[in-house]
Amino acid sequence: MDLEKSPAERPAVPAEGCLTVAIRLPVRIVVLVLVVPVRMLWDALVVGGRFLLDTVLRPLGRVLRRVAWAVFVWPWLTLWRHAVVPAAKALAWLGYVLLVVPAVWMYETVLTPVGHAIAWAARGVGAGLMWVLRGVGAGFAWVFRGIGAVLAWVYARVLAPVGRAVAWLLRGLGIGFGAVGLGVYRAAAWLVRHLIVVPALWLYEWILAPVGRAIAWAARGLGWLVRMIFTGIGAALYWTLRVLLVLPALALWRWVFVPVGRVLAVVAREVGDALGHAWRVAGHLSLAVGRFLGRLFRWIFVEPVRWVYRSVLTPVGHVVRDTVLRPAAEAARSVGRVTRQALATARESARQTRADIRRMLFGTPRETGRVPLAKVPREPGAAETRTLGSSTTALTKD
Repeated sequence: MDLEKSPAERPAVPAEGCLTVAIRLPVRIVVLVLVVPVRMLWDALVVGGRFLLDTVLRPLGRVLRRVAWAVFVWPWLTLWRHAVVPAAKALAWLGYVLLVVPAVWMYETVLTPVGHAIAWAARGVGAGLMWVLRGVGAGFAWVFRGIGAVLAWVYARVLAPVGRAVAWLLRGLGIGFGAVGLGVYRAAAWLVRHLIVVPALWLYEWILAPVGRAIAWAARGLGWLVRMIFTGIGAALYWTLRVLLVLPALALWRWVFVPVGRVLAVVAREVGDALGHAWRVAGHLSLAVGRFLGRLFRWIFVEPVRWVYRSVLTPVGHVVRDTVLRPAAEAARSVGRVTRQALATARESARQTRADIRRMLFGTPRETGRVPLAKVPREPGAAETRTLGSSTTALTKD
């Protein structure tokens, strides 16, 4: 895709300085020499750790998990299922029988009728009290209506005329006191204006205001003088510190620290790139060495063992199987068949002997409609017994 683009569209490759090119090659060589053993040791540790994890730690973890389940979880689970849950169910049933059922019976058969009776009695008492209160209330209402009529007559004929007369008298007194107060207020206002306010205004305009302006002008002049003094001192300190401290520090930063920092940055970047490159190269080398060692182990150990297994142990095993194991198995099966037949014959003989002895002692049983039990053998005879030597199935035919 980059080849199809025009030169103007291709991204510009940043130019590298001579210092970068001069540092890169020796740094990469040194880092590669130092990193290759570390990477190979790391890969060996990784392979060993994976082998240890797959062959030891995971099986051990499974065993420990099962042991922990058997030691810590299973007893508590068994105790919960077979002891706590049945005990809780029994306690719940016992509580239901001893508490809930008697409480329900008490509520239904005792408390409910008693409550109904109390409610009926309360309703009767309430109805009687209401009838009594209605009669008493009617009497009190008649008395209160008479008292109200008397009070209304007293208010209309006595209190209202007296109140109007008192109000007229108070209104006249208020008008008189108001006229006197207004005159006194106007006289006091004229005196306060000509004795206090006018002299205070003259004092403010002709004495206090000029004195205040003079004081403010003097304070501004003094402030300007102090400000100029501190400004001069600050400028002197600024230039002194700039010349003695800032300019040398700035020159040291620009001409020493910045170039050294750039060189160190280039060295650090190249060392980082060299470490990444060396780590990848060491990975390829470690992979090649690991494959070589794996093939060497295969050629030295695995292939000879496989050849011995295929070329020596397998034919020997076949010979042993064909010459020793199969004849021994056939002999064992024949012995088993003979033994089973002998045992079947012995059982039949014992059964016949028991039948003869029973017939001699108790006689022949009477004939009935049912089939005699002695004539129906519970087990097949020796000739009818299914054995490995008989041809009863397709798999055991000789």
